[in-house]
Amino acid sequence: MSLPAKPFVLIRHGQTDANRDLRIAGRTEAQLTQAGRRSAQALSGWAWPQDMMLFASPQQRAQETARLAFPHSSPFLLEGLRERDWGQLENRPVSELLPRDQTPEGGEPWADMIDRVRMAITEAQRFAAAHVPVCVAHSGVIRAVRHLTGGAADGPSPANTTPYLFSPGPEGWRETLLEQKDTRWIA
Repeated sequence: MSLPAKPFVLIRHGQTDANRDLRIAGRTEAQLTQAGRRSAQALSGWAWPQDMMLFASPQQRAQETARLAFPHSSPFLLEGLRERDWGQLENRPVSELLPRDQTPEGGEPWADMIDRVRMAITEAQRFAAAHVPVCVAHSGVIRAVRHLTGGAADGPSPANTTPYLFSPGPEGWRETLLEQKDTRWIA
């Protein structure tokens, strides 16, 4: 289960009401907060490469983030970039989350999510061809990619509206947190 050796960027959607309220919102259509909208709009001022291609989860919070962050681009929607289905745990407090390798009742197994995300990232890389794929998705998607690239899927959630560059190298994949003035990856 490997990814093509081509760099790509993942951005978690803006803060939602569920994030703010510490509730599980896998497949639930949580709404962006005003803070989430502002931070998504702030991404529109970044120095993005002209040769990028935008992709997004079909979930509302990812699509809205993509529209605000990239107002002159229309994202290609990839079903595989959806958040994990947490089944009976949807809308429950985050403190009730199970370990990732356990399947919640009525939910999606972690192994299935990893495979789904692998196929979606591969599709984005293939479709983007010579362009840099930039994908707006979810915390669980970023965790699955970390697993696929040899990193750790556990730990703190990826930050909202924060771009993470995943790039292959001779020693394996590297995850880099991008900053607004960071242009070294654009070349």
